[in-house]
Amino acid sequence: MEPISERDIRSSFVNSSKGDANRLTLPNAFELVPWDDLDFLGWVDPKLIGKSYLVVPQHDGLRGVALRYKPGGPRTAQMCSICLTTHANGGVSLMAAAKAGESGRRGNTVGTYLCSDLACSLYARKKKTPALGRQFKEDFDVENRTAAVRENIGAFLARVLD
Repeated sequence: MEPISERDIRSSFVNSSKGDANRLTLPNAFELVPWDDLDFLGWVDPKLIGKSYLVVPQHDGLRGVALRYKPGGPRTAQMCSICLTTHANGGVSLMAAAKAGESGRRGNTVGTYLCSDLACSLYARKKKTPALGRQFKEDFDVENRTAAVRENIGAFLARVLD
């Protein structure tokens, strides 16, 4: 992923008001984000419990999505729908996003199971490993795993935009 600016992040959100996007808290240590290892930028809001964000590069620009989740997650092993990493003890959370546009303003949402720390790109590249659990399909090489991450996050984003 190419480095992006704070301004680009704030202007990318498709399911938040401009005011909400301007008030969101950027990731801790934003200046140290490992851009070369990311397929999308994802972070948990350090100030608002239960709020997180994704910024996904698309062929026509960035798309940002605000998410809500219940902190802690289930205490049983769960698999992330994006990177196919299995985590135990709350390492995966069901995250819900308001749909973009009028549908979202009427209260419609879509959800998916994501790594609670939103570090799917790092798990796919084996730069990070789950505390307890395992990465699915160990026989995939990094290129195939990262392609799957991009495909899966793109499919989730399409559901938000639909």
